This record gives sequence, C-alpha cells and structure tokens, in this order.
Amino acid sequence: MKSLLKLLPYFVRHKKKFYLGLLLVAVSSVFQVLMPVFVGNAIDQLRNGKATAGSLAMGGLWIVVTTLFSGFCFFLVRQNIIVASRLIEFDLRNDFLAHISRLSARFFQNTPQGEVMAYATNDINAVRNFVGPAVMYSADTIATMTMALAFMLGISPILTLLCLAPLPLMSFGVYLVGKRVHPLFDKVQEHFSDLTARTTESISGMRVVKAYVREEYEKNVFDKLSRGYFDKNMHLIKVQGLMMPIIVAFMGFSAVILVLVGGPMVMRKELSLGQFTEIMMYLGMMAWPFIALGFVTNMIQRADASMARLQKIFNMEPEIKNTETTDKNILKVAGTIEFKDVSFKYRPELDDALSHIDLTIPQGSTLAIIGRTGSGKSSLVGLIARLYDVTEGSITLDGHDLRTIPIETLRAAIGFVTQESFLFSDTIEKNIGFGGTAASMQEIAEAARIADIYDNILEFPAQFETMLGERGITLSGGQKQRTAIARAVARDPKILILDDSMSAVDTSTEERILRHLRRIMKDRTSILISHRVSTVKEADQIVVLDHGRILEQGTHAELLDKHGAYHDLYRKQLLEEALENA
Repeated sequence: MKSLLKLLPYFVRHKKKFYLGLLLVAVSSVFQVLMPVFVGNAIDQLRNGKATAGSLAMGGLWIVVTTLFSGFCFFLVRQNIIVASRLIEFDLRNDFLAHISRLSARFFQNTPQGEVMAYATNDINAVRNFVGPAVMYSADTIATMTMALAFMLGISPILTLLCLAPLPLMSFGVYLVGKRVHPLFDKVQEHFSDLTARTTESISGMRVVKAYVREEYEKNVFDKLSRGYFDKNMHLIKVQGLMMPIIVAFMGFSAVILVLVGGPMVMRKELSLGQFTEIMMYLGMMAWPFIALGFVTNMIQRADASMARLQKIFNMEPEIKNTETTDKNILKVAGTIEFKDVSFKYRPELDDALSHIDLTIPQGSTLAIIGRTGSGKSSLVGLIARLYDVTEGSITLDGHDLRTIPIETLRAAIGFVTQESFLFSDTIEKNIGFGGTAASMQEIAEAARIADIYDNILEFPAQFETMLGERGITLSGGQKQRTAIARAVARDPKILILDDSMSAVDTSTEERILRHLRRIMKDRTSILISHRVSTVKEADQIVVLDHGRILEQGTHAELLDKHGAYHDLYRKQLLEEALENA
C-alpha cells in the first residue's frame, strides 16, 4: 500500500473537489438512512390503528423527498470525486509522458514500446479507479455504515450487536481474498505489456510479415499470448469471484440472526414491528457497503500493483541531465567540436564502441565519417548530441565540456537526421516544422527545396497539407529521408548531423542536396556519415573509422595518396559504378 501514498500530491492538488464530494457523501447518507424511520413509523401506525390516509401520504411524501435528495446529492458526489479522479488521471498521464521523455536513449532501447503503452493505459486507468470510484465507495460505505449502525443501536443495542457478529469474520475473508489479488493482478499487467508489445511490433512490421508470408505465424504467436492473458485474467477473476459469495453468505447469517432473535422480541413486545422492519432495512442498507467493500478491495489491490509498476518508472533517473556542474550562462554555441581521448561503451560488460578518439572539427567546417557497418560512426555523433555520455575522455564544444552545457541549449543548436528517418502521422508541413523554432511557411518551403523534396510535395493533391501515414509510410524511402533532412534544415542549426541519411536517394539527387547544403552551411559545422565516397569527397576532412578507432584522417586527396583503406574503398566504388554503367 506504500506505493499509493505517492498519489498524495495529486489528491492535495484537487483537494477542494474531494472535500466537497466527501461532504456530499455524508449529506446523501443522512437522507438515505432517514427512509427506514418513515417506513417503520407507517407500519407501527397501521398496526396500532392510528394510520390515516393523510399520515400515510405524508410518510410516502417524505420517503420520496429523502430518496430524491439523497440521489441528487450522490449525483453531485460523482460530479466532484469522479471528475477529480479524471483530473488526476490527466495529471498522472502527463507527468508520466514528461518523465519518460527525459529518460535516456538506453531506456527506450531496453524497454519494449508496448510495455510503455501498458503503463500509460492499463496501469494509469487502474490508479484512476482507486482515486475515483474506490474513494467514493469507501466514503459512502463508511458514512452509510456509521449512520445506519447509530440508528440500529438506538433501536436495540443487543439485537444490533448480534446481527453484526458475523461481519468481522466476513471482513477477514475479504482481506484474505484481497491479499491474493495483488500478485495475480501484477502478473496480468505484466502479460498485458508483453501482449501490447508484440501487437505493436506486428502492426508496425506488417509489410515485412506480408512479404515473408508469415501472417499465420503472427496469428499463432498472438493467439498464444492472448490465451495466456485470458488464462491469467480468469485466474484473477476466480479469486475475485470469492468475495461476493463471502459477503452474501455472511449477510445472510446476519439476516437469520435478525429473524431468530428479533422475531421473539417482537412477540414479547420488546420491539415493535416497525422497529424490526427498520433494523431489517438498515441491515439491507449495510449489505451494499459490504459489497462495495469487495469492489473497493479489488480496486485498491489493482491500483497498488499498478502504482508500484509506475513508480519503478518514476524512480528512474535520467542518465543524461543538467547537474550542479551545468553552466546556465551558456545560452548559445558556435560549433567548434573537439574529442579528447574519447572512449565509449554501451554497457560495462561490452567492448568499446569507440576507443581513444582524438578529433577536432572547426566551426563552419564539414567533417565526413566513413567506415564499415559497426565501426562506431553513429556512436560518435550520438555523443555530440549527448544521447549518451562518454565513458572516458571528454568532448568540448567551443571549449566547454558538453556536460557543462545545458542540454536544451546543446540540442537546440543541433539538426540531427538519424539513420531511421522517423516521420509523424501528421501533415508534411508540420513534420518539416517539427524542430520547434516556429518556422514560417516560407522557411519550410525553402528547407524542402534544399532537401530536394519540394517538387515532390507539389505533386501531392494537398501539397504541404498532405497527411502522412504512421512513421511516414505513405512516402518512399528516399522521400522520407529528404523530408527528414528538410526538418533538420528548417531548424536553422549551428551543427548539422546527417547520419547516413541519403542512402535511399540516387547519386544525382544526393549531389543536388549536398550542393544546396554547402551553400547554407558555410558558417555552420556539418558532419556527414556515409558509405559512399561520392558523398564525403568534398568534405574539409574525412575520418575513416574501424572497430571504434580512427584508422585514417585527412582530405579526399590526402587519403588517396596514402593508398590505405580509403583508397581501396574509393577504387572499389569506382569499379562498381563502371560495371553499372557498362
């Protein structure tokens, strides 16, 4: 239950609605427990022969008034407590998204997307059920039981205590069942995460599934996961299903005691028939609170399990963040980058992805990085944007260690086009303008021209207002890459990083893009990663990486004169082009 205490700040934030809701619960309960008094009085009047048409009508009117007013008050209870629970759900979901957006790239590499979705949907909804319905039903249970018990004790303390004698045993039975619910619900939520993760992957990779004719395989995998989710839910439901029989059975015992003990008391004139009826009605009223107790116990156990899962995420500290060493006076950067004996590994048990890198990239210059797959190219540029921090050595920007530059200042100065050209399910205009710099339509159009995607956009019926499918699936690979380049250019960055971002375009289109980029990046630092020599040969300096180390470094002409790895790669690509043109 400790995990639910973490919700206290959210309750405090909306305390006025909860206070008003709880007050209205009490008012509703007062009018609810008055109804048996009117019924009992009417029965006694009838038995004593004192009833008249007017007195019965007045009693009926009071019953209608109290019932309607109690119901109206409970409507207002829902308007306050349930609305407050929705506001807390809203706050919690926003806080969750804000927190995970601050977590480092490593979190998203190690956590399936479906699992994150399960946290944001099922777990937060389970918590909402606690802060809303569970709080409301708990308050109603306490208020109704307290007032009903007070009225019952006022009629006959002995009979009341005898009727309530089975209830402690019932509470203990409910507690034992509730204790089993927590771990079972935890397993259900974990399995739901696996199911969501697999479903998300299958839908995202549907083209691959179809291409390999693996629809039946995916169906069987989903069926197996879905069956497991079903089985775990059934196990949970069977345990939860014990609560209602326990509650009904013990309430039945109370009713039997009432008849066996209260009946003779009526016969001995120790209790009027009206009072007997009142106690019976109050006992019936107490049945619902105890039934609600079962619901509330389930909700609390589920919420506790879900909040514990959410708390694991909230307790995660971002690896990359501003610290006490951050110099908040650094508000802008120019673009001179220097690697000083930099080594980096993704996890302590793995080999170095980069090893003893010494490299200077002057402001306004273009650095090209080339090397075979897995040589460390993406790792190197990822360190510049502080997607990760160096393991050894340091990287400076304009003489400042990257770790002393505010993250928002550093990343605002970088236009980063990753290997995977991720686009959002939105218009082309909003995708290009996603950099957050409030680019005008004119600037967006100019960025599209530089990325050589402008003419393609004009061919679409809605042009820049064309809606893209999820991950930009409606565009070709080359169009996605060029749109991503336009997005980086529209940001007007001081540092432009293109991580193999023109692999899906032909060489003539690539040449046009590079020509445009050279024109706009004269005073800015550019870093190009490519497998093509044609992409990198005009760079101010070229670095050849191999196994995380700098193998060769120099201009295109200097590297050719060395007759090393770069020379071999250049000759091989010339030969390939000659064979293609033959």
